[in-house]
Amino acid sequence: MNDPVLVINCGSSSIKYALVPAAADQPRLTGLAERLGSDDARLKGTDARGESFTRPLGRADHVQALTAILEGLEGHRPGAVGHRVVHGGEHFTRAALIDDEVVATLEATSALAPLHNPANLQGIAATRALFPELPQVAVFDTAFHQSLPPRAYRYALPEALYRDYGIRRYGFHGTSHAYVSARADALAGHSGGWLTAHLGNGCSTAAVWEGRSLDTSMGLTPLEGLVMGTRSGDVDPGLHAHLARQLGWELEKIDRVLNRESGLLGLSGLTNDMRELEAAADAGHAGAALAVEVFCYRIAKSLAALSCALPRLDGILFTGGIGENSPAVREKVVALLPHFGLALDPTANRETIRGREGRIDTLTPNRPALWVIPTDEEGRIADETRQLLGETPR
Repeated sequence: MNDPVLVINCGSSSIKYALVPAAADQPRLTGLAERLGSDDARLKGTDARGESFTRPLGRADHVQALTAILEGLEGHRPGAVGHRVVHGGEHFTRAALIDDEVVATLEATSALAPLHNPANLQGIAATRALFPELPQVAVFDTAFHQSLPPRAYRYALPEALYRDYGIRRYGFHGTSHAYVSARADALAGHSGGWLTAHLGNGCSTAAVWEGRSLDTSMGLTPLEGLVMGTRSGDVDPGLHAHLARQLGWELEKIDRVLNRESGLLGLSGLTNDMRELEAAADAGHAGAALAVEVFCYRIAKSLAALSCALPRLDGILFTGGIGENSPAVREKVVALLPHFGLALDPTANRETIRGREGRIDTLTPNRPALWVIPTDEEGRIADETRQLLGETPR
């Protein structure tokens, strides 16, 4: 399929979109409809000339916002719509052509991702109503990690909790880990064993061997694993009961604190923005310095643990907003892994920012490589959409 794919990432009050052409050298139209349902709803984005725009949407709902997005595509008509869907459970090991049966399955899976899947379904419903003639494809954050073996995805819980309720480790950021590991294979000229670190406001690591995810840091929900912008990452499983008994906190408050008030924000008491934290730490702010140190230590600890899944370590890949743009974080993480035999090139590390792709090691033979690879989740979703439609008779 040579037509562009409209990639939709729908939240409860926002729609992120990208019109991804088949040719990599053609410009993308990208944008965000945000604050939907409120008086200050707006659409902002970048047009075909690379110029930014912002315009009000009134109290637009999702259908009205999608209509505005379509009008802003400057006459370009998508050939298909690819939807980011956070949780596919065990039902979906790859992208799926959306029909009523798929929608019903996603609705049944929503309990596993109550903050994300209902919003994704809302976007699917609105887009199917607006573009009934276009094929629509769901691409799942969890699908890439469905190759995990049982020793990696099972919790040490009673069998019935897994069998009857699907309680297991699923992993997320699958499109990002899939993209950067495939890109690393292409750059290396062979399929390898990669430790991937997607570091942004949400963070996760993965162990990828010959294009298959063998383990990852996130679990049943995106809360497990690394320290993130506002999420705690791993805590003692008894913490919930302790907070309830000692402080009288309700489950909703515990969930809110761990997801929205913890992580870099909670540790620093300042912000979840790594750029601001690095500046504050340099200025002597103890909380900011602690937040950065804990963040980096937990990344290194996770990478070291995930290396157990790989037959061979060919390198570490940094991606995501922090992974792509914070030389200081990358340097600290590498320094915490001396037993890996890594050799960071300080100049290359310092200069590989702002969307640049490149190796940041000294290119020493027989040592694992260090790569910064800007992620392209929209491009991966578009590619998976095209691949599926190329296989599906219509």
